[in-house]
Amino acid sequence: MNADWEVFWMANMSSKKVPIPEQDPQVRSRNFSEVSLGYTEEMAVEEAQRCLNCKHKPCMSGCPVNVRIPEFITLIAAGEFEKAYETIYETNSLPAICGRVCPQETQCEQKCVRGIKGEPVAIGRLERFAADWYMKNIQRTVVKTPRNGKRVAVIGSGPAGLTCAGDLAKMGYDVTVFEAFHKAGGVLVYGIPEFRLPKDLVKKEIEALKALGVEIRTNMVIGKTLTIDELFDEGYEAVFIGSGAGLPTFLGIPGENLNGVYSANEFLTRINLMKAYTFPQSDTPVKCGRNVAVVGGGNVAMDAARSAKRLGAENVYIVYRRSEEEMPARVEEIHHAKEEGIIFKFLTNPLRILGDDKGWVCGMECVNMDLGEPDASGRRRPVPIEGSEHVIDVDIAIIAIGTSPNPLIRSTTSGLDTNKWGCIVADENGRTSREGVFAGGDAVTGAATVILAMGAGKNAAKAMDEYIKSKG
Repeated sequence: MNADWEVFWMANMSSKKVPIPEQDPQVRSRNFSEVSLGYTEEMAVEEAQRCLNCKHKPCMSGCPVNVRIPEFITLIAAGEFEKAYETIYETNSLPAICGRVCPQETQCEQKCVRGIKGEPVAIGRLERFAADWYMKNIQRTVVKTPRNGKRVAVIGSGPAGLTCAGDLAKMGYDVTVFEAFHKAGGVLVYGIPEFRLPKDLVKKEIEALKALGVEIRTNMVIGKTLTIDELFDEGYEAVFIGSGAGLPTFLGIPGENLNGVYSANEFLTRINLMKAYTFPQSDTPVKCGRNVAVVGGGNVAMDAARSAKRLGAENVYIVYRRSEEEMPARVEEIHHAKEEGIIFKFLTNPLRILGDDKGWVCGMECVNMDLGEPDASGRRRPVPIEGSEHVIDVDIAIIAIGTSPNPLIRSTTSGLDTNKWGCIVADENGRTSREGVFAGGDAVTGAATVILAMGAGKNAAKAMDEYIKSKG
């Protein structure tokens, strides 16, 4: 009996994933503790045994950071949890984070053979398990690569910047990360709520990078505190821009200047980074009314709506101009939101935000929509239904329809090409129009996923290494 047959013979042929334990929806909708409780060792082994260990490894083709997926899953199936984690960590420096927030259903799991006639292997849940088990049971030892005497700068400490910094540090570079906020982590700390991504995990992953020799300088607004030109003057041989897309987009409708209107960025930053959810223990509360409308259909909209519910809002509406089928949010996030009592108003478009005589939000006038022919995005274009105007009774409105990069870097860096949306123009390896300057993540693509940003950071690190070596 050969090894491949042995793996197949031992396989768990259930068509369904092993369910993951979760907090009860009625309980979790009033707290910020993590929703998903994770697999036990027994659950993880059982789920790992569903993997067929395919020779051609289709799942890996869906992973932007090339995690050796069948290999680490086989190790979990054998109870070799430490080795499983080490296998993941070779290519992914943030496995505990990716296991929680990656859209596996459209990436690695979408390619899984088991998904043809049932549910794919729960790759994300298993990655999370391996990372959590390792953090709980193993004292991490980090071996610093000998320094090569070359200095590189990384702007932004989100997933793109952290990945780029970690890979460059492993290559022997002296890496300095410049972060505009007072705390490192980028969108991982200011954007994604505690109930989806506990911040202690982010802190541990960042501490591991520091142990590799990465220096992180906070309160450094590049473009203001220092320019990219000044970084080169200070002796940095290459610069990576991973500054994200933190500039909010608004609807451009009447009433958006009323009190009680937030961008999702502001709302989530105040809750997550400024710890409004712990008030009165924190000194930075956020106003959240009884009736809240969140405009948008992505993961950020789900995060804002579910956060508002946890802050005490009685009714929280997701106002989205297309149907559920067109929503860009993860299926899991939509499912969790529905379980928690979020009210979805599909095919509904805001016309204006209404205010009272004191300048506070008191309602949102909307119109019902119908879906017409597909537009440039490939989704059917929403068309207003005449005479369907109506008012939703709300006292807080949160706009979550997308973001773009902050213009500060592009406005202070000569020779750096950007597109009409303000995103930095870079090739697949992160090279920009400016020699020695690389970029990746949301600063290039606009708002996207954590794992795509990490993939961009990884590609850029390799290209930066090649660039510096080519200089001699």
